[in-house]
Amino acid sequence: MKSIFHLAYHVRDLDVARDFYCNLLGCEEGRSTDTWVDIDFFGHQLSLHLGEPFSVTNTGKVGEHMVPMPHLGIILQMEEWRVLADTLSNSKNFKFILSPNIRFPGEPGEQATMFFQDPFGNPIEAKGFTNLSGVYEK
Repeated sequence: MKSIFHLAYHVRDLDVARDFYCNLLGCEEGRSTDTWVDIDFFGHQLSLHLGEPFSVTNTGKVGEHMVPMPHLGIILQMEEWRVLADTLSNSKNFKFILSPNIRFPGEPGEQATMFFQDPFGNPIEAKGFTNLSGVYEK
């Protein structure tokens, strides 16, 4: 890993956020106060602060799909992606924006992808690659 990123955005309830990010997604909680919590988001620092989440529109055209912009994304090894996809697919009342699927099959950059939201409407994309060297393949 070259470096890790830090991203901070708003959520309306820290306990609900902890349940989603830690219990459902399997992330680890870090430091926190009464107004924010740090989450180890697959090796990156996600800081969730109390407040009103940002506005989102489905303006990102990727293949045949319009996806939410802006969104947070994570790129995983394919096996990790499959575990997350299975966990979310088997979670009661969980709804995908874009169900788990393979995008660009047989082409450079072939990837598994899925889009979903946290309980506050913050969109998240999870991509899976068989070989991470394909992330920037043209």
